[in-house]
Amino acid sequence: MAFDQLHRYLFNQGNVRGELVRLQSSYQAILDSYPYPPVIQKLLGELMAATSLLTATLKFKGDIAIQVQGKGPLNYAVINGTDKQQMRGVARWNEELTELPEAFNELVQKGVLVITITPEKGERYQGMVSLDKPTLAECIEGYFQQSEQLATKVILRTQFTGAESKACGMFLQVLPTSSAATDQDDTDFGHLSTLTETIKDDELFALPVADILHRLYHQEDIELFDPTEVIFKCSCSKERSAQALISVSKEELLDIVAKDGDIKMNCQYCHAEYRFDGIDVESIHAGTFSLPVGQS
Repeated sequence: MAFDQLHRYLFNQGNVRGELVRLQSSYQAILDSYPYPPVIQKLLGELMAATSLLTATLKFKGDIAIQVQGKGPLNYAVINGTDKQQMRGVARWNEELTELPEAFNELVQKGVLVITITPEKGERYQGMVSLDKPTLAECIEGYFQQSEQLATKVILRTQFTGAESKACGMFLQVLPTSSAATDQDDTDFGHLSTLTETIKDDELFALPVADILHRLYHQEDIELFDPTEVIFKCSCSKERSAQALISVSKEELLDIVAKDGDIKMNCQYCHAEYRFDGIDVESIHAGTFSLPVGQS
């Protein structure tokens, strides 16, 4: 079965759009970046699937970040996705705990869901809702109902078999073509949502996408579009790290080099490490810093 692909489809007679995403290699790349405990791995998988689904709704170049912030064992978890379906993510939690609760509301506690949309051109938008429902999927549904008054159905699943980690998601939403269209009573949304809820894990993780859609909606007129590849890609680089050092005085940076031998900067997403010596510091503040050919 094809994984690391996002599939978009349209119910031609229902004024409803749908999406299905299945992740494996791109998801595993995030898990390989840090020794996350199982419950955090699961949450990152659900967040990654959700971010891919929401990123596909963008009608402009830019990115979406979905972040869960809490005051319980989990501090935060975030996945960032671009309009090109390039994903990266990270989570932070109380690593002194030997066991973490399995229940979503116990893991997060007094949490908020923050969705940030950042277009390449235009103003940044940020929406926030309380994490007051038992699952992440239900909280995202509540976000759309509260912020955009759009009937939305979200299904998020993860599967761990041996060394294989997979995450899947499905997304249904009323098309916002008119004020009446946002009301699920004026569309087939309620019926389609009920059908979608019948999906089983062995179907979602194992069947070809066309077979899944046929099993769920065989009486519906569906237009299935070409899939989009989903990849893990971090935007960090040594040059970007160097730009961040410009805000620190040259004297302070040279003091760090004298004490520690060099300056170490780590990417919070992929945990790549970048090092800068005294010569780098001088060139950074002189505006002449550049990397040798072949380095990044």
